[in-house]
Amino acid sequence: MGRLGALLLSAGLAAAATAAEPPRGRHDGRFCVTVAEAAPDCGPVQVDVLRQSRLRVRVADIVYHLELHSSQLDVVLMHGAMQIDGFVAPYEWVDQALRFDDLEKRTRYELTLTR
Repeated sequence: MGRLGALLLSAGLAAAATAAEPPRGRHDGRFCVTVAEAAPDCGPVQVDVLRQSRLRVRVADIVYHLELHSSQLDVVLMHGAMQIDGFVAPYEWVDQALRFDDLEKRTRYELTLTR
């Protein structure tokens, strides 16, 4: 299991959550977005662990607010103070990557902490 999987699983962010708070603070990450059948578009991101089950993923001036529950993930996409999207999706862990889909937009997301 990779660092992200170990960090979040042990911190209570996956389906088998524990009571421990995740280590708060900023982490480097890699975020991939795949639309329909296109190749993934991946790049570096800043990941802030805010508290148990809550992450903030910053891609330039776009911020994804992620809140993990036992079987689903709430996603709110912000540009500054303006909400530009939001959806609820099931999520899964594949190795050290958190994966979730916006089925309506045929978009797959994958987040991995890199250090």
